[in-house]
Amino acid sequence: MQNDLQIEIGRKEEEEEDSMGIGKSKAASMYKIIFVLGGPGSGKGTQCSKLVEEFGIIHLSAGDLLRAHMKSGSKDGNMVAEMIKNGQIVPSHVTVSLLEKAMKDSGKDTFLIDGFPRNEENRASFEKQTGISPRCVLFFDCSEQVMQDRLLGRNEGRTDDNIETIKKRFGVFKEQSMPVVEYYRKMGKVAQIDAEGSQEDVYTDVRASYLKFMQ
Repeated sequence: MQNDLQIEIGRKEEEEEDSMGIGKSKAASMYKIIFVLGGPGSGKGTQCSKLVEEFGIIHLSAGDLLRAHMKSGSKDGNMVAEMIKNGQIVPSHVTVSLLEKAMKDSGKDTFLIDGFPRNEENRASFEKQTGISPRCVLFFDCSEQVMQDRLLGRNEGRTDDNIETIKKRFGVFKEQSMPVVEYYRKMGKVAQIDAEGSQEDVYTDVRASYLKFMQ
């Protein structure tokens, strides 16, 4: 069963690379992309909402798109759900294709892509498949203690087991996502946001960075 799923995923990848509706060169010139990265509890979702409200841009969550895809009942969605059920990693091109479709369907040209790329493989796949390099990366820098306090504050009464889970999530972000931040930092594309202040103070920095990189 797993081999059949892998063969089918591979076939879909070849089809998407051959016939993607947007087209690399067109997409690269049409779309202005901001990647939004930060650890769990860093507050990036709240700040994305503020940018959407003020500037009317589109906020895309890779995780939300993938979950909706799995619940769609489509052949592809069921295939992805089966892969996750079997403990397999969903290929990056699947998530990238969902992002491409969402961008195309929106009719807009400016996007915040939240929680993606999660790792270097995601990053390389996105750039190869779309031909797009982001205008910038908004990196929400926040201490693990502050993020932990925020997460636990949202879920009062949960057990210490959840603290362990939270710490594992921090470890995954540091190990897998920070290399993406450093890659773009070397290109001068990272806006590092001090995410420990009030929502208003953080948004002042977020807004200034957005305007700087999108002009």
